[in-house]
Amino acid sequence: MKLVFLFIPLVYLAGNGYLYWRMLQMAGALPVWVRCVVSVLFWIAAFSLFISIGLRDSGLPGAFLKAMYLIGSVWMVFLLYSVLLLMVSDVARIFIPSLGPALKYAAPLAACILLYGYVNYRNPKVEHIDIVLDKPADGITAVAISDVHLGHGTGVRALKKYVDLINRQKPDVVFIVGDLIDNSVEPLLDEPFAEALDGLKAPMGVYMVPGNHEFISGIEACESFLAGTEIHVLRDSVESLPCGLQVIGRDDRSNPHRLSLEELLEKADTSRPLLVLDHQPYGLAQADSLGVDIQVSGHTHRGQIWPLNWLTDVLFEQSHGYRKWDNAHIYVSSGLSLWGPPFRIGTRSDMVVLHIYGSEPE
Repeated sequence: MKLVFLFIPLVYLAGNGYLYWRMLQMAGALPVWVRCVVSVLFWIAAFSLFISIGLRDSGLPGAFLKAMYLIGSVWMVFLLYSVLLLMVSDVARIFIPSLGPALKYAAPLAACILLYGYVNYRNPKVEHIDIVLDKPADGITAVAISDVHLGHGTGVRALKKYVDLINRQKPDVVFIVGDLIDNSVEPLLDEPFAEALDGLKAPMGVYMVPGNHEFISGIEACESFLAGTEIHVLRDSVESLPCGLQVIGRDDRSNPHRLSLEELLEKADTSRPLLVLDHQPYGLAQADSLGVDIQVSGHTHRGQIWPLNWLTDVLFEQSHGYRKWDNAHIYVSSGLSLWGPPFRIGTRSDMVVLHIYGSEPE
């Protein structure tokens, strides 16, 4: 795992170095001072995302940090597709030498791909799934979402649109399966995020489990912020809903001392339907074998952009979507919003509406 964390920055640096070299080749006829200015802007863009994250609690103006975050996140995806298209263009020039500098084709095509990815991201898919259980419970409609990443990436305006989309489903209960907050609670204190979250309408309540980004942001600070909203945070606890559903909210794997699923099941009424909320979709086969009826997870984003979706499909037992296991109905959301780059390429943002029906009491 340590090698992976070392490998990714090296690949990112190599990609930037390659694109910078090709840019200098194309700009060779420009005055030196122009090339110097372009070089400075290039490397600011390349590192601005990391600068914004590193300075997130520095007290610098939020508008500056948000701008750096946006520039850097857009740059990451532009870099990926520019490098891929440059490689394709280089191969094409072997057969068609008259094509000229590859960058003049690669950069506009990459920009078009990003435009498509942005429009795709802004139109999340609403998945409706009927689940019939063999345990007694009243029928309910539950909306489950994950990975909203509120902060510099997902602002108040986007949050309000998500809240309206959720309320249009007329849910009895709403489940937020981690990573509601992005990298820090600080941006959420400067704008009416809490007020927007309280716009969620669900008569049985809004329940949330933390994700790894709540721990990145500081779990105590996140809990303090959420305490000022109507959201009920579940950390290794069980909540019984009026319909008979037992909601088991697991703390994130970022907490090395979180309870095991077996320990949590001991707190629940296992004669009733068991619904587990767990941000990271690990141990799904175990959850199925222990008699969990429904589990909702998130975290994967399904890679968010191609070709990273191929990687998440390999890394996780179930990287996204719905699957009926031997016993459990499991849904892994690719995220209502996303982290970093505001693009969905080869994936879709989503939320799931679960229509849950229990059996009649004997």
